[in-house]
Amino acid sequence: MTALLHVEGLGKRFGGFVALDGIELEVQDGERLGLIGPNGSGKSTLVNCICGTLRNETGSVSFAGEKLDGLLANQRTHRGLARSFQLPRPFASLSLAENLRIPILYAVNARSTGRLAGAAIDARCRDLLGEVGLAGKADRLPRDLTQIEMRKLELARAMAAQPKLLIADEAMAGLSHAEVDEIIALLIRLNGQGVTVIMIEHIMRAVMEFSQRLAVLVAGKKIADGAPKEVVRNDEVVRAYLGE
Repeated sequence: MTALLHVEGLGKRFGGFVALDGIELEVQDGERLGLIGPNGSGKSTLVNCICGTLRNETGSVSFAGEKLDGLLANQRTHRGLARSFQLPRPFASLSLAENLRIPILYAVNARSTGRLAGAAIDARCRDLLGEVGLAGKADRLPRDLTQIEMRKLELARAMAAQPKLLIADEAMAGLSHAEVDEIIALLIRLNGQGVTVIMIEHIMRAVMEFSQRLAVLVAGKKIADGAPKEVVRNDEVVRAYLGE
């Protein structure tokens, strides 16, 4: 079976610093993958190379059977790759609904099929806000939101691009126990609707509850990849998190 995402021999340097060293990773269609590692392990660099924000020096990224090397970030979004950011980046002067119109107009409508217009865009925005529990705040500005509502808006903005694969980058940072549960439930619900999800997270409870498979980066190398309960017992993983 051909993987939805295939990362082969990916390498990235910043001057003399090796941020990624020969990363191999596959993600199957419909899978929920957890990506973990200590701070500075290369997780964000890997995501940026996959999404096109950074250019890798070696290796390649393929998505849905197509090589993405050389494509810009927006071109990768058009092909069905979307991400949410650790620090939400909404358009501050636009309402929540207007924030969702942007990816619909410039990602969904940039494709050759599935173009939306007028009332269909408005309905899609309402549906997305309803999915994340923000239906009653469509006309509010981002500054009126709580922290968890801001996280939900960030996920809704990513979902507005109608991705095949969503990369959720620390969507639970700073949230309470109950709020973390809300985001886990939301991501699992999105996955149930057919969206493949990679979750990057430091909250291990959330990672273990969400992930069907777990990959671990340390110092730019992938040191483990497999069933979550087996990975967290891996000696090299334990050393990376707890020391010798």
